[in-house]
Amino acid sequence: MALPPLHAFRVFESVARLGNVGAAAAELHVTPGAVSQQIRALQVSLGVDLFQKRGRQLALTPSGSQLQRSVASAMDAIHTGVRQLSAHKHGAAKQALTISIPQVHGVAWLATRLFTFMAESPNFQLKVLTSSHFQGVDWRKTDVAIVYGMPPWPGFWWRLLHGIHMTPVCSPQLLRGPNAIRQPSDLAYHRLLHEDDGSQWRRWQAEAGIPYAGESDVHFDDFGIVLQAARDGFGVALSDEVVSARDLDEGRLVQPLHLSVPALHNYYCICPDAKRETTEVSSFINWLIEEAASPPGSQVDP
Repeated sequence: MALPPLHAFRVFESVARLGNVGAAAAELHVTPGAVSQQIRALQVSLGVDLFQKRGRQLALTPSGSQLQRSVASAMDAIHTGVRQLSAHKHGAAKQALTISIPQVHGVAWLATRLFTFMAESPNFQLKVLTSSHFQGVDWRKTDVAIVYGMPPWPGFWWRLLHGIHMTPVCSPQLLRGPNAIRQPSDLAYHRLLHEDDGSQWRRWQAEAGIPYAGESDVHFDDFGIVLQAARDGFGVALSDEVVSARDLDEGRLVQPLHLSVPALHNYYCICPDAKRETTEVSSFINWLIEEAASPPGSQVDP
């Protein structure tokens, strides 16, 4: 079947949307007779009735409804394409988006992915802040954040990004010598590195069936310092498969014991309720969730 003239579909879409020949004629700046002629010609060409009269209005037949959905979708795609070309031609202002990420998680997992997002979304201008916890995020400036914590957060929308498990990690040098770590009880010879009050280590040791080693002599509020101390051989840290993936792959850290336990907290994507449906926030969140769901190793390093 030869395709009818595209102008006939434009006329059809107008009549279908407005339900009246006169209204469509006014919108298209033609006479009602010209509109009626286009509709008759289109129906003859397709061999189906597209409208039926209901008083002074025109109602779509089942065939008309089916065609209307396709034509409306095509018209919308054309309008979108024209808008994008116009924006590019006139140098439309970029969409500004401020995000907050945990420093270590950002470096280990998100940093290279952000450059992929920028390549795929050239109309965005990102500003990246760092904060690990909800309380540290400056919500006067931030549109979207990744936080390490536990909901609820009233007034905010959130979605689990990574549900993580914690396992001991340390420098390869701690696998050698008289106090080499071969079983959970060997941890008694080494400093346990903390970024919290010891709750995560207490959970891990309980699962391992060994007594809690007692309070540490040093606590850090920056997990990056904890990991660096572990890399340098100053103790054993509890880390997750997301943050420590690269260190483990490149041999700076090893997992001396393979018992892992669910983390007390997890990584969440979060934004204020009032911003969830804005175009730029929705676009970034959808991309972020898709990235988090992608299989490990699917991201190619630059």
